[in-house]
Amino acid sequence: MEETSKHFERYLILYIPWILSIALQGDPVVSYLTAWIGSFFIFYISYSGWIKPLATDRSIAAQLMRPIFLVQLIFIGYMACSSIFYFLNLLGYANFVQSVVKLSVDYDKLALTAQCQRYYVLGHAAFATGLILSMKYPVQQKYKIDNTKLANILLIIAVVFLPLSVLAIKITGLTQFSHQFSALSFVSGTLALAFAIPLKKIFNTLFCAFLYLSNFYEALTSGYKEPIIISVLVLGIFLYPSYKKMVTFTFVPALLLLFMLLPTYNSIYRANVWGDDVNANDAYKIALNAALNADQSEDETNWGFLVYRLSEIDMFTAFLQSTPEYIDYYGFDLVKQAGIVVVPRIFWPSKPSTEQLVMERVYKAGVVRIGSNVSAKPAYIVDAYLSGGALGVFLALFVYGTAVQLISQKAEQLFGGYVLGTALIFSGLFQIFWRGQSFEFLLNSVFWSYISMLIIHKTLRAFTILEDI
Repeated sequence: MEETSKHFERYLILYIPWILSIALQGDPVVSYLTAWIGSFFIFYISYSGWIKPLATDRSIAAQLMRPIFLVQLIFIGYMACSSIFYFLNLLGYANFVQSVVKLSVDYDKLALTAQCQRYYVLGHAAFATGLILSMKYPVQQKYKIDNTKLANILLIIAVVFLPLSVLAIKITGLTQFSHQFSALSFVSGTLALAFAIPLKKIFNTLFCAFLYLSNFYEALTSGYKEPIIISVLVLGIFLYPSYKKMVTFTFVPALLLLFMLLPTYNSIYRANVWGDDVNANDAYKIALNAALNADQSEDETNWGFLVYRLSEIDMFTAFLQSTPEYIDYYGFDLVKQAGIVVVPRIFWPSKPSTEQLVMERVYKAGVVRIGSNVSAKPAYIVDAYLSGGALGVFLALFVYGTAVQLISQKAEQLFGGYVLGTALIFSGLFQIFWRGQSFEFLLNSVFWSYISMLIIHKTLRAFTILEDI
């Protein structure tokens, strides 16, 4: 606490971009750009160690799965940085070429977009404050694991949780555990592969490669972009400490290529599987061929993805138009609803549908019409705004950053350090933190993931994989 009090004024530096963007709100273009660039300033301050030094128990390359790196980059990158394409589109750009005269720009929409971006940079500052304030390394260890057996343990965990994820789907009320176990199996298998390659364990390498490719194919045929990107991203991060140059020159271009190809691929895949009843294998081949042969510079699908799908700022502007002018702030109502959702349906058969609870405020704000076949769940920061405006954004994002950091540290304490704690358990069970969702879905997932973490800890201790120090 003494160190925190001593450097308290340094945390205020994180809020300079937000203050400047408010001072410049008379010009929405300048205000937006100030807020948008401000997030990169906050990234820089966070990683410079100026507010609080980064952990020194591991090299930077060997701790990239910790929240200050991975969660902040993905969550904030998706929330606050991806809106630039929407902003350019409002200015009349398409595929980075100005195609509309400036007089046709919707300045009211531009002003709303700049306002959203100001909330984004405020949220980023609050998130970084909570995270850095809670950051305390090295984590005091209570348990240890035999590092010589780590590669094999990771492989066993990957194999065990794969059938458990399938079994959970078939049992009523355990569907959410299926997602947790599936993610845990994937992360464990990928981590095992990254361990096996430099150790030259032939069997482990081949088996883990088979698991990884199976997961990657499943991601390709899921109809969603995120699992594909996460598959490549996680393997690259795990391999980076051992193969820095190889990862930099292969995985980074691969991720950029995925962002270019996936919108076309997914659009065609969904049209075939969901619309024309083509089997998944054939649809995957058709979509892949079309994406590889498409002219990306002229493909409107990619620009539409960057503008309306990569960012959720368009939906945020719709909520800004209705709250608080026509609909009052919700206060703690959304938090109370999130608490209700945590109760298992097996104990409360008549529990309200989570989807319906969330969509009520979407319909009320007129974001989508009742009865339309669209799921438009608000992002975490939107729920924060709906709860209390700027104050709601600050408090909710501060709690978010604090929770992310404390849970990651708890995982390291329970599982003998970074590898099993943060890289496996935290990254496998708490992936919802990477993107963030509406209050109800987030709290429910985090609560039961935490319960799963405690159960897995007890199980590993029972099998003496984890030993008391």
